[in-house]
Amino acid sequence: MANHASAEKRNRERIRRTERNRSVKGAVRTALKKARAAIGAGKASDMASALAAAVKAVDRAASKGVVHPKLAARAKSRLAKAAHKHAKTASA
Repeated sequence: MANHASAEKRNRERIRRTERNRSVKGAVRTALKKARAAIGAGKASDMASALAAAVKAVDRAASKGVVHPKLAARAKSRLAKAAHKHAKTASA
């Protein structure tokens, strides 16, 4: 338990940051899930928009420091790879 005013303030700040980060992480997970579902469904227009939204959400979270930049790069790479693979099989 915090015993000093500065420690109490740091605790309040930590709680606010945690809530904000939790919200951003949830939005990222939702965007990634929607993008994966769109890739699985196979509609090109839905896939492109969902992929763009997911990339935007991941980049925003990484720029705010909510997720690690390498996690963002890995997630974007995996989505792009899956989209490319699906587009390649659909055209063939």
